[in-house]
Amino acid sequence: MRSHIKLGRVFGIEIDIDYSWFIIAWLITFSLAGQFRATNQSWSPTIIWSAAVLTAVLFFLSLLAHELSHSLVARAHGLPVQRITLFALGGVSVIEKEAPDAKTEFLIAIVGPITSVVIGGLMILAARALGGRLEGPQSLGITVLSWLGKINITLGAFNMLPGFPLDGGRVLRALAWWITGSMERATRIAARTGQVIALLFIAAGIYQFFGGAGLGGLWIAFIGWFLLQAASANYREVELKHALAGLRAGDLMSRDCVEVPGPTSVQDFVDEFLLRTGRRCFFVTVQDRIAGMLTPHQVRALDRSLWPSTPVQQIMQPLDKVRSVTPETEVTEALELMAREDLNQLPVVYDHHVEGMLSRSNILEALRSRQALSGLRRGS
Repeated sequence: MRSHIKLGRVFGIEIDIDYSWFIIAWLITFSLAGQFRATNQSWSPTIIWSAAVLTAVLFFLSLLAHELSHSLVARAHGLPVQRITLFALGGVSVIEKEAPDAKTEFLIAIVGPITSVVIGGLMILAARALGGRLEGPQSLGITVLSWLGKINITLGAFNMLPGFPLDGGRVLRALAWWITGSMERATRIAARTGQVIALLFIAAGIYQFFGGAGLGGLWIAFIGWFLLQAASANYREVELKHALAGLRAGDLMSRDCVEVPGPTSVQDFVDEFLLRTGRRCFFVTVQDRIAGMLTPHQVRALDRSLWPSTPVQQIMQPLDKVRSVTPETEVTEALELMAREDLNQLPVVYDHHVEGMLSRSNILEALRSRQALSGLRRGS
């Protein structure tokens, strides 16, 4: 099941909301209602909750603007953007490729915080233009604008902390990349810095919690934990790319792919191929040519009562609709494609002919072999 809901497209970019967003949206709305009730005691409950809901919606629209700025700059530099997803702790732009150089990386990273600060500044100027004070009881419009101004400037400043996965960490990586000339080395520097920043957040949150800050301290510690996990994951990603450097899909693909004749019934396929081999992907042949792929997913989608009478070629995924790679495709690029499309294997195709199959297990075996060899070299 997908963990997010599609909202639509903005500038051709898909916008999704992760289910965790609804939790944080409710918490922010509830918190704003309490804050507005305390500072605007003359407001009725209807006005308080209306202001809280409106402010929460506008806040997430400003988060969307932050992520859109990243995506639009990336696309302007030729990098395809798959989607933007809003989740509990903000948002993320899913950019399909890494920036080709340090300058592009810097521009993509820095535009997000700049956008947030500009939005915040305009909100505060608008509140002042309405003639209200930025503290204390105010009209509804001034209250909403003031809060949005402060939170967007805070968001921009927070994102400039120098550690992955924050924008400031990517700015740091861009600068380190420009200085060292190595993207891998720069990523290690940014990821390690991100881990240090995260540990400081955790320590500060725990200290504040025991100092009487209550849930506020736990929230800071939770943000630190999230940052630590993200920074560690990014560091592991760098190590993974380093371990797989130089490998092509043709080096790791399996050539002994099982082929199933198209007229074979789904029932016979399950009994004779799927259960006996334990494999998860098969090629379907029609007139001695590979016509498509078949996985347990297509079998499960078919009513069991139809298995004996349905040929596998009727439920297969046609080869021209299957994501594939060439023998010369870098393994790291193939792995990114698998992760992005939630695939376990990819056909390796050359000149319209299937050469073999690249699976996650192929890549995992190669990683284990390289890590074992690396350990032996260090031991010697």
